[in-house]
Amino acid sequence: MSISISIENVSKMYRLGQVGTGTLAHDLNRWWARVRGRGDPFARVGQSNDLREAGGEYVWALRDINLEVQQGEILGIIGRNGAGKSTLLKLLSRVTAPTTGRITAYGRMASLLEVGTGFHPELTGRENIFLNGAILGMTRAEIRKHFDDIVDFSGCGKYIDTPVKRYSSGMYVRLAFAVAAHLEPEILIVDEVLAVGDVEFQNRCLGKMRDVSREQGRTILFVSHNMGAVKQLCSKSVLMRNGAIDMRGETPDIVRAYLRSDAHTQRVFVGAECETAENDEIQLLEISVGDADGRIDSHLITGESVQIRIRYRLKRPIYNLRVAILLMTTDGVEVCSSSDIAAAAENSPRPVGEYESICLIPKNLLNRLGYLVSVDFDVPLERDILSGNRVFFEIDELSANQLGRTRAAAPSGVVHPRFEWQVNCRKTPALNVHGTQ
Repeated sequence: MSISISIENVSKMYRLGQVGTGTLAHDLNRWWARVRGRGDPFARVGQSNDLREAGGEYVWALRDINLEVQQGEILGIIGRNGAGKSTLLKLLSRVTAPTTGRITAYGRMASLLEVGTGFHPELTGRENIFLNGAILGMTRAEIRKHFDDIVDFSGCGKYIDTPVKRYSSGMYVRLAFAVAAHLEPEILIVDEVLAVGDVEFQNRCLGKMRDVSREQGRTILFVSHNMGAVKQLCSKSVLMRNGAIDMRGETPDIVRAYLRSDAHTQRVFVGAECETAENDEIQLLEISVGDADGRIDSHLITGESVQIRIRYRLKRPIYNLRVAILLMTTDGVEVCSSSDIAAAAENSPRPVGEYESICLIPKNLLNRLGYLVSVDFDVPLERDILSGNRVFFEIDELSANQLGRTRAAAPSGVVHPRFEWQVNCRKTPALNVHGTQ
């Protein structure tokens, strides 16, 4: 199998603060360093791309990236915000140039990096289809050949002669993806933009990407925070952290490693350890997981309840505050969600002060897996307040009366509830004189 994309020792450095090309003094210092055969004197400061750490006037958004993507491969790229995923795709799309290293792509490339990429707002949908096709190197005859398929796939036929500045963000994405997928680029780069579309269109896009990869041998790079979509589409994935490739391998293994690393894998999440745990309205103090008696423990069994305790401080009164949890497996499968909205007084504020919301998951429900609890604060149907903080726990053993006393493989499914069963003997067959039925 031939190589479609080759990335060799690629790094990208940005200057912090005011955007500019630098100063004459910096240029002279860099030139003198090159003459003496030394490295960039400014590149040594702030080399880590950890957003929680400040360091120097320059920062490496990417550092020493080496990657080969095979033709026809669908490669997932995952990681936290600020890990360098979008920067890498911008380099591949030639939106910006690498500071060091070389990128080689074999074939025409189409990119969907953000809503409306490559569209002119004053042009109609029809005109933008021809414009994007021309940018991709297609002839007018080739664009005409695929025009009807593009319009049908996008579902924007009624508005195809309307300027796209009047399109919603969802219509933008539908038309942009339809153009990129149908105009036959050898390499397709998709960066999270499908999250704008509805569920039905997202599924159609995933199916289309799978089809063009398998049937037409196109290479696809897919960036998403939707782990379910990544697992569904990509057989191989890359995990990025702090501007570098941390892992590459089978997608289920990479997703599991990402979710575990993204969570605070200790038994207790302490808000003071994470900058995302506070804003001007609320401060998340602690998330803990334990048994029904409140004893903190991240290793539990199905025969005992799981207690999730959330402590937080309100800095100002908030009407209709909802504290919600999303329970998901370390493979990215969402199990269930729940909130304290029913336990709180409706249409009334929670005054300034310190609070504790406790959720009790009943025993004999969860399977023997690793789980992540994600905690979100919001006002339903109005606004999000604070989100993205997680804690990890495991169900280590199933109750003895569910699978026997020995440790066995976990049954299928993310839950393994104990249902009510009855066994009734309706009729006992009579025995003949010889003792046989």
